[in-house]
Amino acid sequence: MTIDIKSFYDPDTYTLTYVVSDPATKDAVIIDPVRDYNPVGSSVSDASAKVVGDWIGQQGLKPRFVLETHAHADHLSGSPYFKERFGTKTAIGAPITLVQETFKGVFALDPDFPTDGSQFDKLIEPGETFAAGSLSIQALHTPGHTPACMSFVIEDAVFTGDALFMPDYGVGRCDFPKGDAAALYHSVHDVLYALPDDTRVFVGHDYQPGGRAVAWETTIGQSKAKNVHLAAETSEAAFVEMRTSRDKTLNAPRLLYPSVQVNIDAGELPKPAGNGMRYLKIPVAAK
Repeated sequence: MTIDIKSFYDPDTYTLTYVVSDPATKDAVIIDPVRDYNPVGSSVSDASAKVVGDWIGQQGLKPRFVLETHAHADHLSGSPYFKERFGTKTAIGAPITLVQETFKGVFALDPDFPTDGSQFDKLIEPGETFAAGSLSIQALHTPGHTPACMSFVIEDAVFTGDALFMPDYGVGRCDFPKGDAAALYHSVHDVLYALPDDTRVFVGHDYQPGGRAVAWETTIGQSKAKNVHLAAETSEAAFVEMRTSRDKTLNAPRLLYPSVQVNIDAGELPKPAGNGMRYLKIPVAAK
């Protein structure tokens, strides 16, 4: 099968959203859609999701799933927009329950907040292969950035989320709760790099190092040869040392607290309070 892949870049969060479709049947999946959030005034918008949705409509596609590579820490998920407009189901890796348990405590969420993943329509087991209409999707468990990260193999392409970026940028950070640099090493080195060298890689973000033009597609072979953080010959010890040291220098993502809080709830905003307003919780590190 030959698949079509359409990318949408959100410069505000450096995020790539993908629509993958079968041109014969028009079946499709949407990977990592964005919901716009402005922290000044705390306002949300579906403008970015609507661009994707309008394109899907113009192409006559039939989106079956929104696939989340993980609970993102840098943007709100646009999955509710597609569920309402197209009736898509939202799917995420089954280890999302570990992320929910962790951040339920961080945000002191209501005691009845579910941590069994029931907010999502489908929990994907590591290694599972499932169908989205005529599309066959294999889920590779690639933890490290978070314990729930999944990469999705569809035909000759793999969508790596925050596990593996363009070769000149490297790989995802591992300093979030339950992140693990050694786990990420094995996810990339032992799992992703075990794919054929000509497998096309579609990354979850591109931060345009050196001011180059935005890029989102590479190959496993190019990554093994040239990835600046984790090439095929990189040792685990060297990678863990580099990743741990580098992470200590990084600022928290700008939208960390709103993003995680919403995304562990399948992209849904908090329920309205008694006054009709919705409220996000922001932990304060008082010194």
